[in-house]
Amino acid sequence: MKALRPASREKKRYLLIESKNLRENVEKSILDFIGVFGYSKTGLEFIKQKGDKGILSINREMLDPVRACFGVWPEKIEVKRVSGTLKGLIGK
Repeated sequence: MKALRPASREKKRYLLIESKNLRENVEKSILDFIGVFGYSKTGLEFIKQKGDKGILSINREMLDPVRACFGVWPEKIEVKRVSGTLKGLIGK
């Protein structure tokens, strides 16, 4: 299989977030706010999770809608940092 050209690949953003019941709250907030179709466009991936903190990978175009989902969700989901690379996110 041939590799994708860089222009064809999805551009990702990495979010460092903090919340209780992290995985459950993140998935429910996105599904409730932007629906199943929006959830599929986010390309959501959980990279790391340790306690109440975790690192998410999402599609660059869906950064603002995902942050809005976290803002309107009744339980607190706080975005600590956003970065284009994992090294930039973890390094600081």
